[in-house]
Amino acid sequence: MRSRGKAPAARGIRQLAQHLNISIGTVSRALNNKPDVNEETRRRVLAAAEHLGYVANQSGRSLRQGETKVIGLMIESSQEVVENADNFFLGVTSGLQHCFARHKLDLLMLPCPADEDPREYLKRMVARRVVDAMIISNTQRIDRRIDLLSRAKIPFVAVGRSLSPGKFPWVDLDFEGVAERAVERLVAHGHRRIAITAPSTEANLGYLFVDSYRRALERHCIRFDPSLVIRVKSSEQGGYQAAHELLQLEDRPTAVILIYELMALGLYRRLMESGIRIGRDLAVIGFRDAPRARFLQPSLSCFRMSLYDLGIALGQMLLSNMPAYRASYPDGGRNIIWPLELVPGESDTFEVGLQPDRLAK
Repeated sequence: MRSRGKAPAARGIRQLAQHLNISIGTVSRALNNKPDVNEETRRRVLAAAEHLGYVANQSGRSLRQGETKVIGLMIESSQEVVENADNFFLGVTSGLQHCFARHKLDLLMLPCPADEDPREYLKRMVARRVVDAMIISNTQRIDRRIDLLSRAKIPFVAVGRSLSPGKFPWVDLDFEGVAERAVERLVAHGHRRIAITAPSTEANLGYLFVDSYRRALERHCIRFDPSLVIRVKSSEQGGYQAAHELLQLEDRPTAVILIYELMALGLYRRLMESGIRIGRDLAVIGFRDAPRARFLQPSLSCFRMSLYDLGIALGQMLLSNMPAYRASYPDGGRNIIWPLELVPGESDTFEVGLQPDRLAK
């Protein structure tokens, strides 16, 4: 016996039409707000749909319309990424979702396992028609995903530039500007032996960072020393390893510039273990003001940016490359180098020659 007052479970539009004793076509047109349905019928259909818990078969509708209303965000998934996760993608996705929500588009995170070829992973997503468009991150020097998406004619935006052939939309952080301003600041304090960290992978950002660092040194007539480019994993552990390698150098630097925000945590720990005083024996400039690094002492000089606004810019650029939304974003197709603002701290303020040179011992 059916419980009194309990709504029957509706399985689909057919059951809804039977409940109302009207045609499936009329129910469908009412649910889709078609103008050829009178208001009383529309009201009855919507009320019954809510009462019966009707949910539209989106997969079937997507197949008919040739779209999923879903945007994919492909990210790297590994133990290192999970253990060292900060709020970068959380902040970016907040801006993306704000942008997509006005068009009733959903955002789907697509974590690619570290032991799988990113192109093969993406190829599988494309074959399954999981999404209408893609945002790819961790862009490589030569990134085969770009050619795959271009050939498949799937709208996409890359978080980062690449040397891959062809024109494609991208938004990238201003790695050149960060390296240039960091070197300028350190040189102004008398530093000549300036080290830098770089990813141990083929991520294009590492090449941009190192090339800009090298050019900045040349402008100040400082010889580029390859031993001062420390290639490590972009993680806390990488920062710890970078500090360890700096301590092993015979001619140690007086300053270091980090490329990844959480590296500062590991670097601080290793230097403290060795009795090196940051801000007095070694100047440190971090990359971004990640929440987990905000309470370091001495306070870290680093760079600030709005992740939320970056997400909105990414979303608008992607929509400007999708035919259905292009007209709403006439200015969204230009590639962007995203600026970062230097936030001075206490980690790099000492003047070389005015402090005991303990690191050089």
